[in-house]
Amino acid sequence: MMDVATRVGVSRQLVGLAFRNEAGVSSSTRERIFEAASELGYSPDIAARSLRRRSSNYIGVLFNPAHSSADDIVEALYAAAHARGYNLILGALTATRDERDAITELLGFRTESVILISPETPVNELRKLAKRLPVISIGRPLPQGVCSAVRSDGQRGIAAAVDHLVELGHRDIAYVLTRSLPEFAARHQGYVTAMDRHGLPSRVREVDGDFTEESGASAAESLLAEPVMPTAVVCSNDHAAMGLINRLLRAGLRVPEDVSVTGYDDSRIARLSFVDLTSVRQDPEEMSTAAVEAAVQMMSDQESAPQERMIVPTLVIRGSTGRPRSEAQLHPR
Repeated sequence: MMDVATRVGVSRQLVGLAFRNEAGVSSSTRERIFEAASELGYSPDIAARSLRRRSSNYIGVLFNPAHSSADDIVEALYAAAHARGYNLILGALTATRDERDAITELLGFRTESVILISPETPVNELRKLAKRLPVISIGRPLPQGVCSAVRSDGQRGIAAAVDHLVELGHRDIAYVLTRSLPEFAARHQGYVTAMDRHGLPSRVREVDGDFTEESGASAAESLLAEPVMPTAVVCSNDHAAMGLINRLLRAGLRVPEDVSVTGYDDSRIARLSFVDLTSVRQDPEEMSTAAVEAAVQMMSDQESAPQERMIVPTLVIRGSTGRPRSEAQLHPR
């Protein structure tokens, strides 16, 4: 900082004010300070700065890269946090790194609150964590009072997918159920309720394992082994839909000419031109803004009670759904 101050011809204190974005520095001087810092290869030590203050201005974020919507939510969280003067510390889950390890590391960075994207931590541990600092869960239904939560209305989202398929003329609609998905119960209920409302029989295929492409491929194998394929399949997330579509194509079936497929999350893979997947959009920007606002509110008022915010999802219709095949039955090839 002294090197920057010397080059610009100002005091070290003025350089500090500029980097803290505080008043007392003209716009022209601030620009000269940043230009000199860039030329000298200097950037402020954020960790050291946080130690000198009572507030670290850090919000910790726990996420699993395997979740189809995690990258969109993290990206939106950065914008929402920055708009309120906060920085993010990310904690990623891997095959050798569980949630407890990641959360412990986030706390070590003096985070003032933590946002957990689709956490699997037991409820009793979340309740203990929420007594230490504000905790906001994104995507997981939790008992009232455990911690603040933001999630999409999975029941309504899946029901919208079923309604869309029924409007196209489908009557034999299957559902891929993966219990490891944090919101599996609400999404499953949305399917059952919608099918009952239309007077149609439910056709659920529960698959073991996680919610990646393999679960969708496993569901496709199960459906292909049956005498008659459904005309449409509703998947509980985009990764499962991708795996199911790939396996159907390998079996010689066409999407959507033979089988229509829907996903959930409207993730980046759904938006790829060669995938063109009809999917339920959770609106990561709205969810992230709500999560950051909840964190900021609880940090400023530690007596505030945990709240749940429900985001209404929307169905994005693309090329993976169409009218049902004209044949009365389609046998797997």
